[in-house]
Amino acid sequence: MTRVFAKRLAKKKVMSSDGTELGIAENVVIDPKSGILIDLVVRPDANLDTSRFKEEAGYILIPFDAVRAIKDYAIVDKSLSMAQSGEE
Repeated sequence: MTRVFAKRLAKKKVMSSDGTELGIAENVVIDPKSGILIDLVVRPDANLDTSRFKEEAGYILIPFDAVRAIKDYAIVDKSLSMAQSGEE
């Protein structure tokens, strides 16, 4: 994936590769030493079952490796977004 600016992600709708709306991107988690994006912090949609995702303080954390595209929506690979959080 090409370079992505964090401000370009703010308030972007996040959708899984199967079309499920996950929520709204609120922030990112970055490794301070390497500068690598680790997680996309998402305010989950009210209808989303969050039990399959890594959660923290009312947000779900999507591994940034699962992000496949950022245009009108941020599209994440469903299998990777859940597999790395301990579920498949």
